[in-house]
Amino acid sequence: MTPLGGTELQHNFLNNYVDNDLLSNFSICTSVPEKIPLYQNKTNILWQKNAPNQPNIAPWFKDKSNHTKYDWYVFNSSWNYEKYRDLYDLPTDRCHVIKNGVTNFPERQVYKKGDTLRMIFHPTPWRGLNVLLATMQLLEGENIELDVYSSCQIYGEDFEKDNDEQYQDLYDQAKTLPNVNYLGYRPNEFILSKLPYYHMFPYPSIWEETSCISLLESMAAGLYCMVTNYGALYETGAEFPVYVNYETNLVNLAHQFAEGIKICRDTLHEPMIQEHLDEQQKYIKRFYSWDKKGLEWTNFLQGILDAKQ
Repeated sequence: MTPLGGTELQHNFLNNYVDNDLLSNFSICTSVPEKIPLYQNKTNILWQKNAPNQPNIAPWFKDKSNHTKYDWYVFNSSWNYEKYRDLYDLPTDRCHVIKNGVTNFPERQVYKKGDTLRMIFHPTPWRGLNVLLATMQLLEGENIELDVYSSCQIYGEDFEKDNDEQYQDLYDQAKTLPNVNYLGYRPNEFILSKLPYYHMFPYPSIWEETSCISLLESMAAGLYCMVTNYGALYETGAEFPVYVNYETNLVNLAHQFAEGIKICRDTLHEPMIQEHLDEQQKYIKRFYSWDKKGLEWTNFLQGILDAKQ
């Protein structure tokens, strides 16, 4: 199976929303430097989505002689750019930020007081599934249900084979909890089709996200989102999610999420919150749609060509 994680999906959108003749002037490598060849007759761009401390990336950036190999570095968030700039002293005149985008803007489901609160978790398991399952144990009997679509399969069969076993205990736990349904991997288009049937996206992230497509997708679908203020999540979500302060004591974090989810359930029906979610969808569509991202990429790439003339 061809992996279709967030990076691959965003690259597909780039090809769909930017003129192919324009793109043909550039070689765009995603995240891991030199995983595709550098071209002498094209402008080489490293589209950086991964965090700067990852072991397949850090050594390359620590060697400053590598920094001249790419004509431009494009980052998926200002947070990520700041990290690379600070850690590796990148040439700032060749750095640029273009954030991720989404394309799915369905009509959202309106929560009514007394309804079962339906929640979804669709990031990979190492991003906080352990905390969320502990949270769900604290929420038994609260008329709250969680569907879990989480697996290493999203990155392909080889990655799943090498990594999924270490998360099997989490999957087994999810299958045994009465208020959790473990559904496993589903393709992105399936997730997008199901998002409007949920009310909330709880994400106790313990992974330093450089952006978060799962959050963008959930916000675009009108879900009430609760996330940690870790990594670039607070930049991605702006003022719309409920933020829980990240802490390394994961037991405390689970308790904080459990209390927060109950408060969200008890207030989600109120007109002020419903208006908030309406504005959230408008915000994501205005600033994160691929119609806008395609224009940003087009202007950026065309500007590079114009400057060479």
